[in-house]
Amino acid sequence: MRLKDKVVLITASTRGIGLACVKACTKEGATVYMAARNLERAQEIANTLNGVKCVYNDATKPETFIAMVEEVVADAGRIDVLVNNFGTSNPGKDLDFVNTDPQVFLDTVNLNLRSVFMASQAAVKHMAKQGGGSIINISSVGGLVPDISQVAYGTSKAAINYLAKLIAVQEAKHHIRCNAVLPGMTATEAVEKHLSDDFRNLFMKHIPLGRMGLPEEIAEAVCYFASDASAYTTGQILTVSGGFGLATPVYGDLANKDSKR
Repeated sequence: MRLKDKVVLITASTRGIGLACVKACTKEGATVYMAARNLERAQEIANTLNGVKCVYNDATKPETFIAMVEEVVADAGRIDVLVNNFGTSNPGKDLDFVNTDPQVFLDTVNLNLRSVFMASQAAVKHMAKQGGGSIINISSVGGLVPDISQVAYGTSKAAINYLAKLIAVQEAKHHIRCNAVLPGMTATEAVEKHLSDDFRNLFMKHIPLGRMGLPEEIAEAVCYFASDASAYTTGQILTVSGGFGLATPVYGDLANKDSKR
């Protein structure tokens, strides 16, 4: 019960990593608010869990980021934890640097950054008054390691990592912490839908632990940053990626062979 009596708001929370965070935080004793565009789907999920409520959030409507925070505070009296899980990408159009349409780039960066900036700004105002809080940005290893495509997505996630550090530094005086969790390839519906088997298999050759992560494993990192166990931890960029990005570039070719250098 690491999160007993804490009020937690999680965006994009009806599937994948967001839903895993809802379940994990609920299990740890928190009152959880699911922020979602599809309130009917969110309510169906909430009905199966104890201590879960729903608030409306549509990332294409900036005003809803402020409204969802205000609704949580009006209902619960406070907001202790904000999990910025929303993120979007357009793999079919978010290509390499030269071939990505500028509007696709700007739209993707705008949506992803706006979600974190506006929700965090609204939450900080209340957290400062109540004596503190924790903000957790769900980013990506793609924000650390440049790829051959998805220039907009990677750029937006790199900026979200920076925002975590900036909020941590500027809001520490109000006892507000901010950290980022960076999943690697995670077994979600989106990965199954958008990535081919060939790509997944190639990618996993470069993961020392040899498998995709589970949404529940990302949620465990979120619970740590949400809890008082991390009370002295802020501004950290935590990769939960099975070791992806640590090894030499030839790791994937040599790891399963008896090759000599």
